[in-house]
Amino acid sequence: MEKLTFYAVSAPEKLDRIGAYLAERLSRDVFVKFANIEEDTPSYHRRYDFFVSQFSAMCHSTHEDPETCSRIRVAGIKGLQGVVRKTVNDELQAIIWEPQHMDKLIPSMLFNMQDNEDSERGREEDFLDKRENPASLAESCFRELLGRAAYGNMNNAVHPVLVHLDNHRLWDPNDFAVSCFRIIMYSIQAQHSHHVIQQVLSHLDTHSKNTPRVRAGIVQVLLETVAIAAKGSIGPTVLEVFNTLLKHLRMSVDFELGDGSRRNSASSLSSTRTKESEERIVQNAIIQTIGFFGGNLPDYQRAEVMMFIMGKVPVYGTPCHTLDTVKIGHQGTKRIQAMLLSSLIMVTSGFKCKTMCAGLPVAFLEPLCSISLMEDSELRQLVLEILHNIIDRHDNRAKLRGIRIIPNVAALKIKREKISKQDVVFMKKHGQQLYRHIYLGCKEEDNVEKNFELLFTALALITIELANEEVMIDLIRLSIALQDMVLANEENMPMFIRCGIMALVAAYLNFLSQMIANPPFCQHVSKVIEMRNLDAPYLLPEHVFREKCVLPDALDRDDVGLYFQTADLAEALSVPGYNVERLAIPYIPQVTEEDRLPRRKSFVDTISLQVDILSNSLPDQIPLVWRNRKGNGDGR
Repeated sequence: MEKLTFYAVSAPEKLDRIGAYLAERLSRDVFVKFANIEEDTPSYHRRYDFFVSQFSAMCHSTHEDPETCSRIRVAGIKGLQGVVRKTVNDELQAIIWEPQHMDKLIPSMLFNMQDNEDSERGREEDFLDKRENPASLAESCFRELLGRAAYGNMNNAVHPVLVHLDNHRLWDPNDFAVSCFRIIMYSIQAQHSHHVIQQVLSHLDTHSKNTPRVRAGIVQVLLETVAIAAKGSIGPTVLEVFNTLLKHLRMSVDFELGDGSRRNSASSLSSTRTKESEERIVQNAIIQTIGFFGGNLPDYQRAEVMMFIMGKVPVYGTPCHTLDTVKIGHQGTKRIQAMLLSSLIMVTSGFKCKTMCAGLPVAFLEPLCSISLMEDSELRQLVLEILHNIIDRHDNRAKLRGIRIIPNVAALKIKREKISKQDVVFMKKHGQQLYRHIYLGCKEEDNVEKNFELLFTALALITIELANEEVMIDLIRLSIALQDMVLANEENMPMFIRCGIMALVAAYLNFLSQMIANPPFCQHVSKVIEMRNLDAPYLLPEHVFREKCVLPDALDRDDVGLYFQTADLAEALSVPGYNVERLAIPYIPQVTEEDRLPRRKSFVDTISLQVDILSNSLPDQIPLVWRNRKGNGDGR
């Protein structure tokens, strides 16, 4: 500066050139080079408030000339970048992270980042230097700021982003919101991820009464954040995420089905349908988020989440909170049940427990089995799929898809290992519980083909993963008991259900005989199947589940060639390792506390439904009360 001053005094005619030179250097370097100067001693008097305000105003320039407007914005962004670089590492300038500055800095960057025209132009025109493109430069500055954010500054950095998205109505559509949070999650230090998740969760609570599309937009952003965070550090927010999502799931059903009088009004029919479809978007987004998040957790955390979600499902005998069913009715309560089970399917997908005691602890297995007896075929299907996910530790389920007589089981290349001692103990303790619910689940009158398919897969997976010689004997007893139940028909079951059970038993014993690889056993099973093909094809899965299968008026109990005989099976298994004497003992379902209640415990017919998804507190706990729909109390 001294040299320039002397030069200007001695040669006044050069003053214009000196001014132009100063202007060029100022515009090009002063927040770049100055910001990068390392200072030996801290500055106690320097303040940047004025610069933040002025540069932020430049970032929002609306000059009528596009080129000038772009240059002003770029200058403003560079200015903010200089301020950030100069202050973020200076402990004396921590004030820059305070809300009054962040509320100017962050929106200024986002305002330029959302300028799609500039952003597209920056990508399409190779000659345009991205450093002079407001959108690209703003994103770079935004990333740099977030990368420098310390633990205590994270909330102040994220909150203005949420406010900006609110003010500019960028949750619907939410492409820009998703893009912003991807940038945030990949820019911050991994250990700070849970701060961002907590901020989004709180924001979802703030918008709990907003439109369905806005809520869905926020949930989808949450999905992006947890998807990235799941690869690193999630911190203590795992159950908080699920609790908040389950709460909003329940609220969404409330909004969709709550106002019964309004729903019945003809004038509001169209708007109600629109509202329902939009709420489904919210619900699907929540289920997807729960499933994706849970599916990416380590197994020990996933087991905890499985227990947590199951604890929210209203089941007989479990303590939970009263839920006012007047608002949502039976349809709403069933919807909540189905969605919670659907989320459990996603969380358990790919779950590989080392022992079945860890995968199916009593606190999880008992309520799950209770749901498997609900008078709703869809709910029972969901329960069986959850069981498949947990039991199938070697990914064999896809090979077993569809109920059928498998001609060559060896060709499926089933993967299995020797049953561990822990799993042997598990089956001794809980095997009867599994058999009981398969037995009772088979005779439900609303069963469809899919129910029988899933029951077949459950039996096959138990055989592969958990069956030693003792368990195989029990499974044969169970199969014969199902056959005897159909022939006795004490409960007057529909003919389709009776034939479906017979087809299930045939498909399973055919599978089991080949897994045991006992020639006499295989020969007896094949002979019965051959006889059925000739005289009673409706007792085989390939026929009974056809759309136009002709069913008989009655089953001929005296034609013994059509049915599997205990004596023949026992004779075939008279080899070391099998206790065939137990085959002569008829299988009877284990008696439980549920048998003291009326037979049906229909979720749809619940007098009082209770679920704890509205609060973290635990007030007085009340057991569920069930109503008997059919009025028969046969104790089965």
